[in-house]
Order: sequence, then structure tokens, then C-alpha cells
Amino acid sequence: VPDWDKLANTSVMFGPDGEQRAIYRKIHMFDVDVGDVAYRESEVEQAGGEIAVGEAAGTMVGLTICYDLRFPELYRILALRGAGVITVPAAFTERTGRDHWEILIRARAIEDQVFMVAAAQIGFAPPHHRSYGRSMIVDPWGLVLTQAADTECFVSAQLDFAIQSEMRDSLPSLRHRRPQAYRWPDEDSAGGQAAVAEPAAPAGAP
Repeated sequence: VPDWDKLANTSVMFGPDGEQRAIYRKIHMFDVDVGDVAYRESEVEQAGGEIAVGEAAGTMVGLTICYDLRFPELYRILALRGAGVITVPAAFTERTGRDHWEILIRARAIEDQVFMVAAAQIGFAPPHHRSYGRSMIVDPWGLVLTQAADTECFVSAQLDFAIQSEMRDSLPSLRHRRPQAYRWPDEDSAGGQAAVAEPAAPAGAP
């Protein structure tokens, strides 16, 4: 990226016509300790700061990457910006993937009534871990439409947007939101007793 000192973990969306529709730089850096392995993504990559949605054939698609999956506010904003599908290419570690991958994908699908299209690397990931795999496509009800076997392969599924519309009408949780009642904790208090901050509507909120 011009003027950036580090690399950017980037997802690019192209439409059926081959034209670039959106570009997303991963916002959340994977700086964590998993077992005896320390991951410090921010040492070589710079965090992005823009949420990205692209349109293709009348469908709005939100872009996310890997560790983003643990931040539900990002997915809510994408849904409020009109995304009916959200993609999440990933390289979840074998350990975290085994316990969290499917649960998080299904949770994001249910919360935001979106199709989740999650492509995941599998196998040895140099220099020190294995990626979990299990690519999957999940519908807005949280049902797994397809899931990859534990090998290199591809999966596909038909996305029924009519069913999605009916679901959003019959169980309109996105419309039942009450942003005026929400209070964001003070940023310095995360993980502990938090002070109450004035509400701020998420970007893209109606």
C-alpha cells in the first residue's frame, strides 16, 4: 500500500464482469498467544481502518478476514450497510479452529441474518502451526449448507435470497435494534469494570 511501512492483509472483491468492486484491509491484528506459540501479526502487517462492502449482480457483499470473526460489531455494521453475504477467508489455527471456527461463523450468520462464506486454509502453515480448514457456507438461520472435508478441496452451495428476505421479515431482529439505548464502555476499561460512555450509532446505521 502506498505510504505504508508494513504489508496489509487484503481481501479484494471482483464482480461477475471481472471488475474490482471492493478492497478491504484487515482491521484486527492477530497478536495472541495460542498454547506455546506467540502470534504477532502487527510486527509485519498494518491494520486497516475502513469497512468494505461491494455489490455484484444486485447482492451486497461484506468483506472480512480471519481474526475479524471475533468482533461482532464489524459484522453488524456490514449488515446495516446492506450486506446479504459476508466473506471470511481465514487461516484459523488448528487449536482455535477446532473449538471456535464453526461456532463463530454460525453466530455471525444468525446475529446478522446473512450468508457466511468462509474459505479456510488447511494443513501445515510454516513455520510453526497447522491451519484448521473446514471451509463452510452457512445460511442466515445458522444452518451449515456445506462444509469441506479435512483435505484440500472446494465446496459450493446455492444461496436462496428469497428465503433470507422472508426470514428478515418474519424475525426482524435487525429492525428491532435500539441504538439509542446502547452504551459503549469506556475503551480504557475493556475487560474490567467499565465506565459508561454516551451512545454512538455504528457507521452505516439507519
